[in-house]
Amino acid sequence: MTLVRQKEETARRRTGGRAVRRVGVAVLAVTALATGCSAGDGEAVRGAAGQQPLQAPPARALDTYATHLKAERARIVAAAKRWGLAKPPLTAPAPPARKPHILPRKGFEVDDQRELGLPPVFTTIPTKNRVVFLTIDDGAEKDPAFLRMMSELKIPYTAFLSDYLAKEDYGYFKKMQRAGVTLNNHTLHHPYLPGLSYAGQKHEICGMQDVIEKQYDKRPVLFRPPYGNYNQDTLKAAKSCGVKYAPLWNAEVFVDRMDYREWDRDIHPGDIILTHFRGREDWKGTMPDMIRTFMKYVTDKGYAVARLEDYL
Repeated sequence: MTLVRQKEETARRRTGGRAVRRVGVAVLAVTALATGCSAGDGEAVRGAAGQQPLQAPPARALDTYATHLKAERARIVAAAKRWGLAKPPLTAPAPPARKPHILPRKGFEVDDQRELGLPPVFTTIPTKNRVVFLTIDDGAEKDPAFLRMMSELKIPYTAFLSDYLAKEDYGYFKKMQRAGVTLNNHTLHHPYLPGLSYAGQKHEICGMQDVIEKQYDKRPVLFRPPYGNYNQDTLKAAKSCGVKYAPLWNAEVFVDRMDYREWDRDIHPGDIILTHFRGREDWKGTMPDMIRTFMKYVTDKGYAVARLEDYL
């Protein structure tokens, strides 16, 4: 064989080898496509987690959320007009992810407060947010219009119930609870607690714990002593039946005015505000009238109403 023919034969063998390899690769590719559509048990093969298609584009999700917020705000603005508020309530900031550490207010401690681990008595939540907390005591007035107003305006509040008044209509406060309101302890009969023995105080406080648990399926962790009066026995009794906090107040709202604890006669970030379940028998107006007074005052000062439990 001449040198020229040897080169031609070698070239043909190499070309044929490449052709065979190309055919083999093609067969493997077809096989891969076929097996990629179904697993050995007939189920579809999924890609890696990071390769899954998004269920909804982030931009669309954000647009939906913004639309929801806008619609919710429009509903509150409309509700404010219906209920006679000059301005809609301001929106409270998101609750803090890290809850503030609650200590007794200076001068509000009792003997051995820290050593006994007694519930702190305080009037303000430590926060820089321009928020205040509305709390409502006893349960005498049971105005359905008040429930509708607070629900439509999305104004949060915390209730402290006394059984001798709440028992007239437990169902009224059940509606309140279903709307997201926490029902807390204000004793069975609203006595002056320091005038009672330890056993007497424990009966009033722990007895109300039992009532709320029975009627509303939840044992409170907040307790407010009637008239804001207490002693060491009060806090010891409260602790014995599951109370963790004893909030008082830094200002009080009536149907026609505000009263203050502080010398500057003003409200401050984190202040707890007191009012009562009262109507025309006690006030020159209704509970919705009281809320109008309160909301005008705090909104004009640039404060939102936040939920007390979100900061504890």
